[in-house]
Amino acid sequence: MAGAMSEQATIHGDTQGLAPDAATIEAVGRATIARLPAEFRVHLGDIVFAIEEFADEETLAELGIEHPLDLSGLYHGRPLGEKSSMDTGAMPDRIVLYRRAILEEWIETGVRLDDLVAHVMIHEIGHHFGLSDDDMHALEDAAA
Repeated sequence: MAGAMSEQATIHGDTQGLAPDAATIEAVGRATIARLPAEFRVHLGDIVFAIEEFADEETLAELGIEHPLDLSGLYHGRPLGEKSSMDTGAMPDRIVLYRRAILEEWIETGVRLDDLVAHVMIHEIGHHFGLSDDDMHALEDAAA
């Protein structure tokens, strides 16, 4: 029981001095997916979801980002509208959340951790669907 209380407190912002671990951030990300409207969830089954501490140097260089704490999430793949049934041998699409960058933003902004992780997750899911920023905000509202 204490573990569940501790994890729930961590998700909502009371860490009792401990930084949330990758499993906690993953749980929030998966809960965000579960709250999405069904017409979106049905297209997310093949996406690989991962938590990493930081983006690697190659990823940062490709994106023109100098500091790893400036990237909190990334969608790797082709948006659904650009895919073809003729595509073969492609790696599965991936969404990666970068734990340390999320924690840094959480500390700096004071936003609840679950809200911040949901925001980053929905933004990356939005890239999968090729959504505009306005559409991403509408999707975030629908998952709230």
